[in-house]
Amino acid sequence: MAITSNATATWKGDLGTGSGTASLGSGSSFDMTWKARAEQGGGSTPEELIAGAHASCFSMALSNTLAEAGHTADSLETAAKVSFVAGTGITTSVLSVTGRVPGIDQAQFQDYAEQAKAGCPVSQALAGVDIQLESATLEG
Repeated sequence: MAITSNATATWKGDLGTGSGTASLGSGSSFDMTWKARAEQGGGSTPEELIAGAHASCFSMALSNTLAEAGHTADSLETAAKVSFVAGTGITTSVLSVTGRVPGIDQAQFQDYAEQAKAGCPVSQALAGVDIQLESATLEG
């Protein structure tokens, strides 16, 4: 059965001087402006939401990849950096993950992270974007 998530956005004015609000179905909302998006300052951006979605999806995908291989992660912490170029669009999503996973070595962790990057549904949705795994660090 499909689970549907939803959000709404309201924008007032032109692109350069207007502003808007996006509201997530979970109840969260954020303000947005072109300046925040194109000049990096003064509010949230759609790319910030995509970064959050990618980081969380990747963490879940990696957790599943590890579990399918018989390893349960004590913890996984993922960061995603999504780049936007005005006139071009979203160009990259760069992932970094640090994990504590008993019973595996660094090379295995790197391999599982690469598998999760490819299998993550958000990675698949961003197929036209350069997705990079900048680092996969196994701690402890």
